Amino acid sequence: MIQVNHLTKRYGSTLAVRDLSFSVAEGEIIGFLGPNGAGKTTTMNLITGCLEATDGTVTVGGLDSQERPETVRRLIGYLPEQPPLYPDMTVNEYLDFVYQLKKCTLEKHEHLDSVIARAGLTEVTGRLIRNLSKGFRQRVGLAQALIGDPKVLILDEPTVGLDPKQIIEIRDVIRTLGKDHTIILSSHILSEVQEVCDRVIVIHQGNMVADGTTAELSKRMTRATQLEMMIEGDTERVLCVLRSVPGVASAVLLERDGNKATYRITAEPERDIRHGVFESLAQNSLAILSMNQLQASLEDIFLKLTDADIPEAPAEEPRPETPKRKKFLFGKRGGRK
Repeated sequence: MIQVNHLTKRYGSTLAVRDLSFSVAEGEIIGFLGPNGAGKTTTMNLITGCLEATDGTVTVGGLDSQERPETVRRLIGYLPEQPPLYPDMTVNEYLDFVYQLKKCTLEKHEHLDSVIARAGLTEVTGRLIRNLSKGFRQRVGLAQALIGDPKVLILDEPTVGLDPKQIIEIRDVIRTLGKDHTIILSSHILSEVQEVCDRVIVIHQGNMVADGTTAELSKRMTRATQLEMMIEGDTERVLCVLRSVPGVASAVLLERDGNKATYRITAEPERDIRHGVFESLAQNSLAILSMNQLQASLEDIFLKLTDADIPEAPAEEPRPETPKRKKFLFGKRGGRK
């Protein structure tokens, strides 16, 4: 559905996005992660056509965003970090305004009723936006992105500033929308990304540093297998048996509770020690009460991937500025020629 090829964006001598390439399949929910200033919002603005790329291409549904900008924009619903709301309008008035601004051709009343229901706004349609809670204002922003029934939704920090209850509500809405839309979701709440998204893309200093499922990234980042086990028996004897298993690099006692204790066992790189540990403990009549294989959390992965600095790319020679036609998210400004 979305294909990004060698996308680059420069602001003078600053390289905000560097030769970025990735694809998003139809129906996928992609988590777009990176520290502040990594280039996430710039990339999303490039995909929507709000910004023009210095180099590279973006295609949405097989259409080039530079060659067919108006058509591509109709395929995308965009919720920026600060929703573009008019606080002195009611919810109904605002959504009617956006419907006209987007030149939507779907039957208005039926379509807006559907958008209102999907965004969970039925109970507040007659209220002024300024009087809504932060959570409901986010829902109004999400509703405007849904107008026109776009195939793609790009959501930039949709739960920023919400309380835990509101975050759960918006998360549930996004999960439901994922059944009918391709979604790119930017968020600093990593647990949210892990719960909602099918795949994660991590960018750092404008470069893509990872692309895969959480399980794939965890496996890539954690070469050594780690087990956390609760075992019944004398701790000195248990440690002795664990450390004698071929492939075990270390075994440490974490917590003791009477005659049972929890241990962390680390394997040598690329070694699977589970079978050997199980057999050795069984042969020594040491009961295994629980065994879990530890994986790097998304937080661990994120910190490792974004910890190192990336060398600065050489600056380009200055090029003469050429006039460019301004582009707008919802089409041409009324009254301008």
